[in-house]
Amino acid sequence: MVDLMRFNYSDLNPDLILDALDLSGLRVDSGLIELNSYENRVYQFQDEDRRRYVVKFYRPGRWSRAQILEEHAFAAALNEVEIPVAAPIPFAGETLLEHQGYGFAIWHSVGGRQFEVDNLDQLEWVGRYLGRIHSIGAIRPFQHRVRLDVESMLHEPRALLAEGEWLPSGLAKEFFGLLDELTKHVTDALRLDVAQIALHGDCHPGNILWRDGPMFVDLDDSRTGPAIQDLWMLLSGERSEQLIQLDTLLAGYEEFMDFDHRELALIEPLRAMRMVHYMGWLARRWEDPAFPRHFPWFNTEHYWRSQIASLHEQLAALSAPPLTLTPGW
Repeated sequence: MVDLMRFNYSDLNPDLILDALDLSGLRVDSGLIELNSYENRVYQFQDEDRRRYVVKFYRPGRWSRAQILEEHAFAAALNEVEIPVAAPIPFAGETLLEHQGYGFAIWHSVGGRQFEVDNLDQLEWVGRYLGRIHSIGAIRPFQHRVRLDVESMLHEPRALLAEGEWLPSGLAKEFFGLLDELTKHVTDALRLDVAQIALHGDCHPGNILWRDGPMFVDLDDSRTGPAIQDLWMLLSGERSEQLIQLDTLLAGYEEFMDFDHRELALIEPLRAMRMVHYMGWLARRWEDPAFPRHFPWFNTEHYWRSQIASLHEQLAALSAPPLTLTPGW
């Protein structure tokens, strides 16, 4: 079994990558360009016909084969109804290939401009497509992908942080006290009985390209959860700005999918879960040399003091009235 805490990509060298691509039948004409990814290893290349592709080598042991194939099947199902989602290319009917212990998949390279979060026309367009994505996700529930829950997003990161020596001793008591209080708030909030559907899961602006319309990429964190998970990360700015953005998103969304407005109360709990999960993710991957190199501030006193301040702010947000689009806002 792969030790995920200590695994690194030291043996994923250019020869191994080129051999893997050769197995797919593609002939690499240009050099491999490494793209920004810490969890997996992702490269862009050009074949001998000057067509551009992206190959992703999955971190061994993170997802099971069934989970990865379910991600691929979800993307393919969305493509079948002309929803613009980057889906892996099948080779001899297989989207998940393997070479020397690495699972990998290949996509056509989809360029595009940056999605403009403050462009309300673009935001409404994104809302329409998210409504369509969720209409498929509601009738195609995941069987293997993980669920967005308190255990994986809060309890597991807490245990990992407590077991390690990440926090200065003088800060640990305050940090874990705040974290436990936050966990109680979130646990109570997530008792809300709302529909659990198949989601993109990580629908932040960086995972949406603009090519005469939105193109959704990177379903690596697709999972089961409430619909609001794919909406709240598109909101930014002051409360008044977020209300306008939310109204715009939902105007497009509800053309294709009903939205349970009770889910608006989950925005801050979901934000809290993402904050804590991120800390745990850094700790879990610290033995991979790429992480100390790219996140050198993680185990510093300044970082943990800033996280304590962030937990205080998030507890205040959890206690504040949630966003609402009812008359009177």
